[in-house]
Amino acid sequence: MSSAQNRIVRKAVIPIAGLGTRHFPASHAVKKELFPVVGADGIARALFHYHLLELEAAGIEEICIIVQPGEDEIVRDYLRGPDDAYLKRLEKYPALLREAEQMRGFAKRVSFAVQHQQEGYGHAVFQTKNFAAGEVVLLGLGDHLFRGQPVSPYRELADMAKISGGKSVSAVNRISAAELKGYGTIAGTRRAENPRLIDVSLIIEKPAVAVAREKLHVNDLPAGTWLGWFGMHLLAPSIYEILGEIIRDNTRDNGEFQLTRAQEIQRQREGYLALEMTGAERFDFGVPDDFVRSVPAFRHAP
Repeated sequence: MSSAQNRIVRKAVIPIAGLGTRHFPASHAVKKELFPVVGADGIARALFHYHLLELEAAGIEEICIIVQPGEDEIVRDYLRGPDDAYLKRLEKYPALLREAEQMRGFAKRVSFAVQHQQEGYGHAVFQTKNFAAGEVVLLGLGDHLFRGQPVSPYRELADMAKISGGKSVSAVNRISAAELKGYGTIAGTRRAENPRLIDVSLIIEKPAVAVAREKLHVNDLPAGTWLGWFGMHLLAPSIYEILGEIIRDNTRDNGEFQLTRAQEIQRQREGYLALEMTGAERFDFGVPDDFVRSVPAFRHAP
């Protein structure tokens, strides 16, 4: 798996516990994270499967998937793959046979955390506290996929653990005013020795345009451009303590326990970093229109 120097980040978390309401009625039959997506190699896989491939390439050893009650068996069945009779049929398709064998390998390394109630993204992440067991974890949105050149964005973010001084690091990319309503957004100062790495001075979830113009500045950005969440985070262990405090105190935003609030508290207590992703693409499969656009774009991405 990973070489010794990359083992500082061993664990990753992928949440797929959402209800997929915006994909109804298709999501009533199949979870959206199990919708088929064709890769650059022409193989059709479940959407979440690509996270496993990318995380393995990033040197991650253990993966925890956040699910609703009972959904762990659905994912286990997928990863276990077909029975021996079906595998025999796959012998005429060597690439697909290798895929089935690799899936069985993933099945041995994936564990599950159950979110019994839909209480927000932060609440979902908190369910993986025992899995994290005091280690830094990579977190990626289950209904997004990522591509990067020359290396996976997951790998690039994991490598930040070597220079982050124990702080959390979130991947960010440039967003417009129209996109502010969908993303956590930062203010901060670029480091002179690595301008892509930013010391974050403020994090606001889905800010209004006026608030972003007043408070969310990062040097060397064009006017009307901000840095918002890319969809993956490298989280220091203290995030779980903070999420526990938020849940204990019933501190909600729009009725839910939000990860972004915990990240801002973490920033205030110990500092926070962001890495601007360049040469990387994010593919959003969260709503039908985005899904339709992302399927061919992901298929043909370099």
